[in-house]
Amino acid sequence: MNGANDQERQGGLSVGSELSARERQVLDAVVRTYVDTAEPAGSRTVSRKFELGVSAATVRNTMSDLEDRGYLFHPHASAGRVPTDLAYRFFVDQMIRPATLSDLERKALLRELDSVAASASAVERLVRRATRALSVLSAELGLAITPRLREAVLEKLDLIHVSSEKVLMVATLGGGIARTVYVDLPGEVPQDTLTNVAAALNERLAGLSLEQIQRSLPNRLRDARTDDAPADELINIFMQAGADLLDPVTMDGPDIHLGRTSVLAAQPEFREGQRLKDLIELTERRELLASVLGSREHPGGLQITIGGEHGSQALTDFTLVTAEYRVGSLKGVIGVIGPTRMPYEKVIAIVDYTSSLVNRILAS
Repeated sequence: MNGANDQERQGGLSVGSELSARERQVLDAVVRTYVDTAEPAGSRTVSRKFELGVSAATVRNTMSDLEDRGYLFHPHASAGRVPTDLAYRFFVDQMIRPATLSDLERKALLRELDSVAASASAVERLVRRATRALSVLSAELGLAITPRLREAVLEKLDLIHVSSEKVLMVATLGGGIARTVYVDLPGEVPQDTLTNVAAALNERLAGLSLEQIQRSLPNRLRDARTDDAPADELINIFMQAGADLLDPVTMDGPDIHLGRTSVLAAQPEFREGQRLKDLIELTERRELLASVLGSREHPGGLQITIGGEHGSQALTDFTLVTAEYRVGSLKGVIGVIGPTRMPYEKVIAIVDYTSSLVNRILAS
């Protein structure tokens, strides 16, 4: 699994490479115990639950050594230990056992997503449904960003009269993505004129990426003429303002989709008031979440970042598990965010299957 620090901290060695076989067994057991119970793991509990072949006293001593190495810590006055971010990174990189979804879970996901595959604005509706499904199945917060539009190809422009001095410009992009922008006019323009202008714009711009249009729009429209004087005047307005109207950054808009926050609020980590408040504030910071998702790379499939690996104080208590999906040449990101005490094997299986299903539906 990809992480922020796959080769790190130990002079270039991978996390956990310095641990003995017993330390690795005990650490794996502590992580699994804490994930299951949300309670600090004690040596007696670990030795009873897992067949490690050693006494509780030996487990206790090994846990103490792991604490000294930075893999475990004591919360408050508890006798048990809790995994650190380093422990979760070790677990994800080296101890995870492959999990698969049940037939029931697979059918539920397919039923949820396949029903929107052929609808208008298919990409955004599909991604929105997928984030909700991820939240329900994983009990974490599903989240996604729609593809960045710089490389999106314009298929068609429509101009729709909405008031005496305002027009709605609808840009249909490759992959079923649509964006709308309001355009202010100097005066009332008849619908016939708008139709002529739209035809001229489509003749010159359809088939180009938004980045190409923004870079060259005035030159492409310079000699565009119709038999309609008001239409030619409107084309001149687009020559001067159209690059801004079709700016990929402007058209990207608020492209973050979130599932049900309530599934996270029900987890033990957020029972106390301040932690719940922090969670709610995080879900309101949509620009931060969009920025984090937009900067992620997925060279080997899933990307898993844990706690301090995010480099953001707001995300230090959270893990992100994400994958890519593609709409033609465009790339989006989908996954879940939840507390670092996460059932990683199950969540990884859910995100992996959901992203592959989204890709399969979009490709069809």
